[in-house]
Amino acid sequence: MDATLEIYAAPTGNCLRAVMALEEAGIAYTLKSVDLQAGAHKRSPYTDLNPAGLVPTAVVHGSDGGRLVLTQSNAIILYAAAEAPRKLLPEAEGQARAVVLDRFFFFVTDVIVPSGAGFFLKRQGQEDAAGMLDQRVLEALAGAERFAQQSRFIAGENFSIADIAGFTFTRFAQARLPWAALPNLKRWFEDVETRPGVQRAYQRLGMSSSGGVV
Repeated sequence: MDATLEIYAAPTGNCLRAVMALEEAGIAYTLKSVDLQAGAHKRSPYTDLNPAGLVPTAVVHGSDGGRLVLTQSNAIILYAAAEAPRKLLPEAEGQARAVVLDRFFFFVTDVIVPSGAGFFLKRQGQEDAAGMLDQRVLEALAGAERFAQQSRFIAGENFSIADIAGFTFTRFAQARLPWAALPNLKRWFEDVETRPGVQRAYQRLGMSSSGGVV
């Protein structure tokens, strides 16, 4: 790849998702730590890259002097998949790729989106509405048991972007999931967490592993 990549990140689930993708894809990058407690993400020069003041942000410097800025963790995941054929997404168009994308967007639309909306509503004092969305998120995550029951990973026998999308939110919610009723999801979660790429992502971000399912 005739480009260099910088990723601005902090110890958050969204950043973990993006850095996991880069590590699993084997893409070299420079990590630029963003001090959230000091508010570095809410002022220049960071907001010159990401006006929303959120992390992560990836900056790809091309050999021709061009620059690509990505401010969404899921876009960074898809970039990593495009740069590393066969590692995160089936290279050929067809059924296998469609299944990976189907499961990837399941986590994006049924888990990540309502979780973000619930977080916003809770901050606005809308506790009941936030609670309803939180319950929906937990039910969706528990529903992923059917995916893990069908194959080793979420979308087949190979690790993919679907596993990256699902792992960080399962990690976030693990203490509230009914693991006794989710044996296959439990096996999947623990298998993913022990992957060297995931452990490197933890280390790079200064995050600790979950310690397994509780």
